Amino acid sequence: MSKNTKTVIILLVLAVVIAVIPLVLNRDAEFGGSDDAGSVMIEEIRGEYTPWFTPVLETALGGELPGEVESLIFCVQTGIGVGVIAFFMGRFVERRKWMKGTDQE
Repeated sequence: MSKNTKTVIILLVLAVVIAVIPLVLNRDAEFGGSDDAGSVMIEEIRGEYTPWFTPVLETALGGELPGEVESLIFCVQTGIGVGVIAFFMGRFVERRKWMKGTDQE
């Protein structure tokens, strides 16, 4: 097994451990969104809170988006971000291979 393979396996195991430990240690915890937490804190500090902005899609549809649609949009955004990152990482790897190939000739 090469050094790179060992490093990748160790990093993947570490990522899984980092994701699982909070769930195991805080079994009864509520993992809420930051939007709600922010408005609650503002209400505690200032008293009354009225949002000054409504999301574009909620305004266009005339109501709140269903949770499934919000999850879908979030997943699409994640997929686009991963695609961009993977594209540039692939370009850098291929550039390095190409540069090594031209230096050896």
